[in-house]
Amino acid sequence: MKRVLLKLSGEALAGDKKTGFDEPTVTKVALQVSALAEQGMEVGIVIGGGNFWRGRSSEHIDRTKADQIGMLATVMNCIYVSEIFRSVGLKTAVMTPFSCGAFTELFSKDRANVYFADHTVVFFAGGTGHPYFSTDTATVLRAIEIEAEVILLAKSVDGVYDSDPKDNPDARKYDEVPIREVIDKKLQVVDMTASILCMEHHMPMLVFGLNQENSIVNTVNGALDGTFSGTRVTV
Repeated sequence: MKRVLLKLSGEALAGDKKTGFDEPTVTKVALQVSALAEQGMEVGIVIGGGNFWRGRSSEHIDRTKADQIGMLATVMNCIYVSEIFRSVGLKTAVMTPFSCGAFTELFSKDRANVYFADHTVVFFAGGTGHPYFSTDTATVLRAIEIEAEVILLAKSVDGVYDSDPKDNPDARKYDEVPIREVIDKKLQVVDMTASILCMEHHMPMLVFGLNQENSIVNTVNGALDGTFSGTRVTV
């Protein structure tokens, strides 16, 4: 694969602390992405904001404002993680769909392609820039826009299950599941809007646990210990 879009959950980056950042975890991610870059791969990244804020859990704040806070949480995450990436020798850029002064630059597919050609890891922060759309939807949207070959969905859970493994010890893990089944059974790999976008644009996803040893590199190199969803691709 030449170009991938890596989605990192904010919760996974927080490690056992469940909130904020766990620097050893983020550094492990940076080293794995560095290994991909050494293979000549172009990597875009979207990060969720759940380690700081989940607007849906607030009962007293206007939904639009709550989602705006969540967008800013993803900006903080991308700025932090991009700096850890730089500490291991990677070049990075952070792009947002809205102006953040000198902190980031406005998203442009053309500009992102210039960065990719220069071997720069591009972070897509700020979601879609609009309320009512999750970072799942932003992930699929950016993957389609930049013409990524696959979405690497690194989560705190090691794949797709037929029910929540945290609540059901007998939950069954899928090795492979069509995106249509994800939608029909509401398996919550990503939200419904993102799932439909994947189906309509034939965007495959590889779902795996971030905290498994060397999971990003292993997944890209064909040793997926998680779930494939979508149209079969060669990995």
